[in-house]
Amino acid sequence: MAEPFYRFGEWVVPPVVAMNGTKFTFRGLENIPERGGALLAQNHTSYLDWLPSVFAARERGRRMYFMIKAEMADVKAVNYVIKHARLIPVDRRQGHDAFDTVVQRLREGELIGMHPEATISRSFELREFKTGAARMALEAQVPIVPLIVWGAHRIWPKDHEKKLFRNKIPIAVAVGRPLPPHGTAEEVNLALRRAMNELLYQVQEEYPHPEGEYWVPRRLGGSAPTREDSQAIRFNELQQRLHKHGTDGVTRPGQSQSGIH
Repeated sequence: MAEPFYRFGEWVVPPVVAMNGTKFTFRGLENIPERGGALLAQNHTSYLDWLPSVFAARERGRRMYFMIKAEMADVKAVNYVIKHARLIPVDRRQGHDAFDTVVQRLREGELIGMHPEATISRSFELREFKTGAARMALEAQVPIVPLIVWGAHRIWPKDHEKKLFRNKIPIAVAVGRPLPPHGTAEEVNLALRRAMNELLYQVQEEYPHPEGEYWVPRRLGGSAPTREDSQAIRFNELQQRLHKHGTDGVTRPGQSQSGIH
């Protein structure tokens, strides 16, 4: 069922993106395997990170399938996409089924995308990584491919207005060398974060960053929250959610919500 849906998307989406004036630059596409399973781990700065990654895989002649929060299925349009694009819903409180599904599909030769940070970074720096990506790659015995998207957070950020139309915003996609599935999950996770952080800094060096802009990290002269401020905002969000739902099933900073993360 995914093939007709993907063919339709591949026909419709690129012209729409082109009309918006969005310009993509790709680096390191040769690091996406031409065949076989691989886990693509990418940074998370916006609600649109997935699209540049899908385009990068398409440039390589591959299709990429993302993991997505299970609660998004409550939105009818999103639920349709989940079913027809073979996305993998993840229940953050019980992620074991999704873990097994991802491992199986990796073994079957698919490209699966996920965010090791688990949630959007307001500081636009890398958050701490969960170990799910490393554990799934080790279990499936497939490489992890580091991937950085930069610029999408200017189009659909968290806490700021969307700029979806005629934005003419450049988006850079950089793909790092695949990491072999060897060692412990902690070792692989540490190597992945180092590789992604190095790749992120390289991409940022070539991208113009006007001083004071909200989408520019504080380290580069912007007004984005610091890592510490971002953590505090996130903690307050979780506290409010806890109060609203009256449940202890809310993750605090530094804790894991499922077997995936």
